[in-house]
Amino acid sequence: MPENRICQLFNISYPIIQAGMIWCSGWELASAVSEAGGLGIIGAGSMYPDVLAMHLKRCREATSAPFAVNLPLLYPQIDEHLHLIIENKVPIVFTSAGNPAQYTSTLKNYGITVVHVVSSVSFAQKAARAGVDAVVAEGFEAGGHNGREETTTLCLIPQVRKATALPLIAAGGIASGAALYAVMALGADGAQLGSRFVATHESSAHQSFKEMVLRAGEGDTRLSLKALTPVRLLKNPFFDQVVAAEAQGADAAQLAALLGRGRAKKGMFEGDLIEGELEIGQISAGIDEILPAGELVRRIWDEYLHTKARMCG
Repeated sequence: MPENRICQLFNISYPIIQAGMIWCSGWELASAVSEAGGLGIIGAGSMYPDVLAMHLKRCREATSAPFAVNLPLLYPQIDEHLHLIIENKVPIVFTSAGNPAQYTSTLKNYGITVVHVVSSVSFAQKAARAGVDAVVAEGFEAGGHNGREETTTLCLIPQVRKATALPLIAAGGIASGAALYAVMALGADGAQLGSRFVATHESSAHQSFKEMVLRAGEGDTRLSLKALTPVRLLKNPFFDQVVAAEAQGADAAQLAALLGRGRAKKGMFEGDLIEGELEIGQISAGIDEILPAGELVRRIWDEYLHTKARMCG
């Protein structure tokens, strides 16, 4: 798809982006997606600097295709991560959870393509003013940390498209080629998929978490912890504790104490389905098999082409 702006910007074959999810997006997943023609992303938000260095090295060894790093701007050791990204000549960085103006110019000075994740029109405009090369507009359906506005993807994409001329990547509730076609019809240039790539062989998510995602049904996730930092969780006993605390009027400090340290690692990476935090999107209700990441990329693209032919025929 040479005329596609996202494919041109990232030098990839298909406008299919794998989200940089904490505890789920290591070098195995990123390299497999990139090798298949999409854009794989290493999720640096759950990695100490030495761990990120290892993942960058292994990803370079596994693929010569472009890949990216997702860099949450609130990460406490961000300066060390930035040094590693620059030193290793990572071609593309997706920033999130912070002010895009803080590091965009630094990254771009080293020739790095910068993409920022937003959940609203105002944040998209702020990212454009900061000089980013593209934005990911993530709707309310998405897993993990999300916006307080609760704007759904189908509402958000055309609004962001109207507000900025930047290349636009849609995210939230996308797990198929038909959904890719839908968001591109609304003005997106490509799509970022997170939850669907959790359920792949190369994902570093624990097998027990992957299998729980397959069992998820309609209504089994909910956006929670809005008084602290909104995050969509799969319902489990820890989720029940969050609901109970919120019902009793817990403030941000009390919710932070409940969340503690390592709760997401315990759930998604170590497979503790009782006490762990399980971040996944609404689309989990439609995921019913674990696939190799490369096969998933090809299936999504084939379905996109089939949907396009059907709609245009």
